[in-house]
Amino acid sequence: MYRESTITTRAGVAGNSRLTGSTALALLLLLAAEGLTVPFIGQLVGPHVFIGMLLIPPVLLKLASTGYRFGRYYTGSQAYRLKGPPSLPMRVLAPGVVLTTVALFATGVALTLAGPEDGGSLKFLHKASFIAWFALMTVHVLGHILEVPSLAMPDWRRSGGREATLAGSGLRLTLLGATVVAGLTLALATISIADPWLSASLSG
Repeated sequence: MYRESTITTRAGVAGNSRLTGSTALALLLLLAAEGLTVPFIGQLVGPHVFIGMLLIPPVLLKLASTGYRFGRYYTGSQAYRLKGPPSLPMRVLAPGVVLTTVALFATGVALTLAGPEDGGSLKFLHKASFIAWFALMTVHVLGHILEVPSLAMPDWRRSGGREATLAGSGLRLTLLGATVVAGLTLALATISIADPWLSASLSG
């Protein structure tokens, strides 16, 4: 019974890692698309807001999966202890990544809601949080980029033995897909909020 429980728990650790990796890969693609709008924000403010809203649910999923690992490790889960923590530099960096991510999206949403006429201070905070976030995220991505494909891809493969058929792959893919759909729904539901910004960019 103990052995079966241990195997199940270790499978849960591996599943959490795969969910984190798959979500990270999806976020890299979406963030790259968002990044392309930044140099041309005056002309691409609509896509910038749309992709930003779309990103919110996947970002929350990534925070949840990494937060779960953090919580299980520091509450003494044997399986998570055996896996070990991230490297020391990544652990030191993590609070800053989380805080700047929250600040970036919070100020972005607030700025979108405030509109171009009332968003002066929010625009400054959004830019400042972006600069801090970009610096920290660059180091974060470089620290994990080599492991992301090996974590993300096995759940998508239909062959490859035990590595590719870890229990729960369908649930993990469904969860990731659901967050992307939720992001699209949020982006479509709030697209009209960007109208004042579109009008301002056209008049400018």
